[in-house]
Amino acid sequence: MKLIFNFTDQNITSMNKKEILQILKDKISIKIQTFENLIAETRASSNDTKSSMGDKYETGREMLQQEINNIQRQLNEVLNQLTFIQKLSTETCSKVQNGALVKTDKGLFYISASLGEIIFDDKKIMTISGESPLAKEMFGKKESETFIINTVNQTVEKIW
Repeated sequence: MKLIFNFTDQNITSMNKKEILQILKDKISIKIQTFENLIAETRASSNDTKSSMGDKYETGREMLQQEINNIQRQLNEVLNQLTFIQKLSTETCSKVQNGALVKTDKGLFYISASLGEIIFDDKKIMTISGESPLAKEMFGKKESETFIINTVNQTVEKIW
């Protein structure tokens, strides 16, 4: 799912970081609702599979329970992402760190939670986790500093 919003990268302010953070929270809220609905639907279908077939019924119930457990793990991961991004500062950063919006010569990156791409005024912002290899290479860098990831040189042009 791609969300489209308006902004210009030469004029990003801490207010825009607040807007970006709110978009991420909204995106996570949608995921949470989806997982909660899936769990409810799977539980409802578990109640609908009652049968007099003995072992076959138990196998079906176990498979549905495994599916619920899998969805619950995914839900917990998304809840952890929400908790993490709620702690991020929207203040301007002087170096690359969690909560930094970073423009390199290869693109715009928001170090927060790995939630994919957001498009503002035809400009892509990739949301990446601080645990990602790219973020780890960027951490601590300041404007005009370079780093290498997968044999590709990148230069930090701007940090918000």
